[in-house]
Amino acid sequence: MELPEIGNFREIFLKDIPLLDVRAPIEFKAGAFPGASNIPLLNDEERHLIGLRYKEQGQSAAIALGKKLIDGQPKDTCTARWQAFVQQYPEGALYCFRGGMRSRIAQEWIHGATGIAYPRIEGGYKALRNFLLEELNISIARVQPVVLGGRTGTGKTVVIQQLQNSIDLEGLAWHRGSAFGGHVTPQPSQIDFENRLSVELIRHRAAQHSKLVLEDESKAVGSRHLPPLLYERMSLSPLVILDTPLQERIDNSVQEYVTNAIAEYQAMYGEEEGFQKWADYAQNGLQRISKRLGGMRYKELASKLQYAIDHLKQTGCPEAHEEWVSQLLTEYYDPMYDYQTSQKKDRIIFSGSMADALNYLKDL
Repeated sequence: MELPEIGNFREIFLKDIPLLDVRAPIEFKAGAFPGASNIPLLNDEERHLIGLRYKEQGQSAAIALGKKLIDGQPKDTCTARWQAFVQQYPEGALYCFRGGMRSRIAQEWIHGATGIAYPRIEGGYKALRNFLLEELNISIARVQPVVLGGRTGTGKTVVIQQLQNSIDLEGLAWHRGSAFGGHVTPQPSQIDFENRLSVELIRHRAAQHSKLVLEDESKAVGSRHLPPLLYERMSLSPLVILDTPLQERIDNSVQEYVTNAIAEYQAMYGEEEGFQKWADYAQNGLQRISKRLGGMRYKELASKLQYAIDHLKQTGCPEAHEEWVSQLLTEYYDPMYDYQTSQKKDRIIFSGSMADALNYLKDL
């Protein structure tokens, strides 16, 4: 029986088809697609051994070793896990690296256990990845970016998330875009970031969103780099500036980088260990910009940060963090922002409060 293949890659992402990735975990970690689930045919060690056998003795010997490794209990265990996925996501599809032997084995085992002809992706991961890379450049060339700028803590992400024709680059890169912007869980791989961005752009094109609102970013968000063509287009695009009073910016920053960040760490590590890991991260964040702060100012801010950490630990009140956050905003981030904005002033098409900026962007 010839088992089915899917070759319409655009529909896969527009319809958000669940994807079963049967590659080894090390392959999945290097790069996958939004929402894909990894249930591998071979673990990393087995894949490595088969690769060595292929180099030493050729394809036939590698296939023979592969069959030996997956026969018996491994086959039963793997099939049961795949069967559970298929029953949960009957409209899904599966893939391996090139849509070859591992995909066909998965299809055959699933069909034998369930009678379901579960489709595989034609060309596998490699074909899907190439498709998204091609579409990424096409999308970037076709959309018209509108860039949302503003000082640190103004709430740009809040505005981005309230618009239908926007992409949250910091959300895709899982980083808040500053020295203190990391999350407790790591950023996606560069490949994953590019894949997620390409999928978002495909969906916006399908929705006929010709103008797309993006937050003003540098070339990198954390350690994930924007596609050069996108950064180039953004650097030439109209700029909307979000103006927010200083106290509100301080409140936003304390909420985001202290209260919310601590909650993330404590959810992962427990109350006491989570608090200490967050404190270490905050202190390391300040250390990372110590040279740009200068020795005296760094020592002053480090002392205020330590006092605020101790006060928060003793009282549970985050208000003590307002002092060092305020100084960091006004003496470090704001001068950088003022200089950068002076280089972009001819691109500014609107400046106003969050409510006014949101209404202006919606009218666009």
